[in-house]
Amino acid sequence: MPLAEVRTFAKSLGGSPTNVAVGAARLGRRTAVITKVGRDGFGDYVRTALASFGVDARWVGTDPTLRTPIVFCEIYPPDNFPVLFYREPKAPDMNITVADLDLAAIAAAPLFWTTGTGLSDEPSRGTTLAALDARRRRDHTIHDLDYRHHLWRSRDEARRWSLEAVRRATVVVGNTEEVEMATGLQEPRAAAAALLGLGASLAIVKRGHEGVYARTARDELTVPPVQTRVLNGLGAGDAFGGALCHGLLAGWPLRQTLEVANAAGAIVASRLACADAMPTSAEIDALLARRVPT
Repeated sequence: MPLAEVRTFAKSLGGSPTNVAVGAARLGRRTAVITKVGRDGFGDYVRTALASFGVDARWVGTDPTLRTPIVFCEIYPPDNFPVLFYREPKAPDMNITVADLDLAAIAAAPLFWTTGTGLSDEPSRGTTLAALDARRRRDHTIHDLDYRHHLWRSRDEARRWSLEAVRRATVVVGNTEEVEMATGLQEPRAAAAALLGLGASLAIVKRGHEGVYARTARDELTVPPVQTRVLNGLGAGDAFGGALCHGLLAGWPLRQTLEVANAAGAIVASRLACADAMPTSAEIDALLARRVPT
């Protein structure tokens, strides 16, 4: 239904890295998120919602003047979900500075996740790169390319800063459009090889209905998608990310990790919300058990 005709709205926590943190927490991991909100009711809601999901909110700062961003989504299954962002004149999360970071905690974390959105403006860009530098390319330093064209002045600028992050990461994740933005290559195998050439140990290309392709220096594999009836595709990639974090931390074989991540994404795609819709391990196992072998 078009926004002009909607009479009521449902409120839900969102934001890609926040959703990833919630997804990993739902699977039993200890998670935290670094962000900023406004001094308003929505900011209070973010902290309360994070606590309810078991996500540590100690590094959620408050901007004294900017408002907590909101976004409205129209839902036209199976593949059209236009969104309307309210992030003007600037979103508080773009004002995160190095002084807001606990660099010792970042360096010590067994896994750290950054996104391309954090690179789209200053001071967040420099802060994101400083956080990655603190990791010193420790295992499970993950960069999600997370390319949202409306946040950038140009595609070339997005590529420039994405590559700076990729060079500091050990794992790079993106869909086909995002890896093409970063590497200039459309073919997933070639794009993944280019990401490895920049220093990543693992490159993952999400291919939608074609599944997911992954490549390391020694191995490559394609994992088919988990079929589902799509209700709202927003958040499915974040559920994939939360489950990817869980599998990497568990030390699972890569195929198992990606199968579970695919299933997590499929479950969220079949539900209405994002953070609220993140699946449990039991739900993922049940879906995989029902899957028809290929």
